[in-house]
Amino acid sequence: MDNTIFNNTNIVFNITICIMGSLILFVHLCNLIIKRNKRKDEKMLALFIAFTIFHFLFYLTYTLIKLKYTSNEFVMVFYTTFFILNNIEVLLYFLYMMNFADVSKVMRKHLYSFNGIVFFVFVVLDLINIKFNYFFYAENGNYMRSKFMITSQGYQIAILAIVFIISVFNKKINLREKIAFSSYCVLPLIATILQNIFAGYAISYATIIIAVEILFFFVNVQKNIDLVKVEEKNKEAQVKLMLSQIQPHFMYNSLSAISTLITIDPEKAQTSLDEFTEYLRRNLSSLTETRLIPFGKELEHIKTYVSLEKMRFNDRINVIYDIGTTNFLIPPLTIQPIVENAIKHGILKKIEGGTVTLTTYETDTTVVVEIKDDGIGFDLKNIDFDGNVHFGLKNISYRIKQTCNGDLNITSKKNVGTNITVTFKK
Repeated sequence: MDNTIFNNTNIVFNITICIMGSLILFVHLCNLIIKRNKRKDEKMLALFIAFTIFHFLFYLTYTLIKLKYTSNEFVMVFYTTFFILNNIEVLLYFLYMMNFADVSKVMRKHLYSFNGIVFFVFVVLDLINIKFNYFFYAENGNYMRSKFMITSQGYQIAILAIVFIISVFNKKINLREKIAFSSYCVLPLIATILQNIFAGYAISYATIIIAVEILFFFVNVQKNIDLVKVEEKNKEAQVKLMLSQIQPHFMYNSLSAISTLITIDPEKAQTSLDEFTEYLRRNLSSLTETRLIPFGKELEHIKTYVSLEKMRFNDRINVIYDIGTTNFLIPPLTIQPIVENAIKHGILKKIEGGTVTLTTYETDTTVVVEIKDDGIGFDLKNIDFDGNVHFGLKNISYRIKQTCNGDLNITSKKNVGTNITVTFKK
């Protein structure tokens, strides 16, 4: 590149602004493009940023070409295109902001109609300016302003004024968004003032970079953070709801077992009631806990339930504990309901009963819990896992997945039995 370029500070400044601005915005564009499940406003923001990058590169190309090639025709074609691009960028900005505005359908329709009409009028005026020169003209290869130059920005002024008013007074738009949307309206005015002081410097492009950065972080990034918080609250609420559904079920079945023993064996019933009361006293915190708990506590839940059921059904229930490890955490009341399900809807459906085997072991990367029974089994294709019969295994699977990124897999065969494997990543 010619050394005279580097001796011209305004050209160096303009080139630097265009290149750096394009690179910064390109990073944001890539961030938006690779994101899955993009919202409507994110798609519009990606289009707006992509066009802004094109706008920067267009001005950069003009700056470089003008160093070697200058003609009145070239200047007129460039600035006519440049004015139209400015209008398109403001149009895209308006469309992006309207994703956040809470306005009636009628008002929205009027705003879009007004925008379209004014945009069309000024594009036509920009084109016929080539002949009549009421906005600008070219002289000796230089851009020259005409008497009505300020009116060439009428579309931008009108639309940015609308955006500013909506941003400030619309209740749906929060404070951070108000600042961000307003900055894109106010900063160009500051740039216009500075442009008169520092003629030849692309101050407006520098303010565009600042305004888009504020938009990206104050609006898009913050919205993503807010949505994650809402999603986490929803997940926590779902987990609590599922847990509240499970707890009464466990309590009911335990008390039901004791109730049955009252008529069969009052002494055993008293003993069972004492044990169950002590169990509740010691483990009530675990029953209401939504955080992960040691597997050892869950194992206590399981053994208490099994001992109560064995008092009712005696030798019809046989449970084998093959515990290779207890050194891991799980969501409370996840394995116990699966064991309960295996007993009630697996082995007890057979007259002679059966065996449930609870196994835990670990690999290099996972801890595995297996609940296997030799009950009646079932056809996976014909089972509603949301129903009461299978104790909401889908809900249990959801809790395991959401709270500790675990997996629940089921295999079953009619008249053979069922095997449920729960895998927790270390």
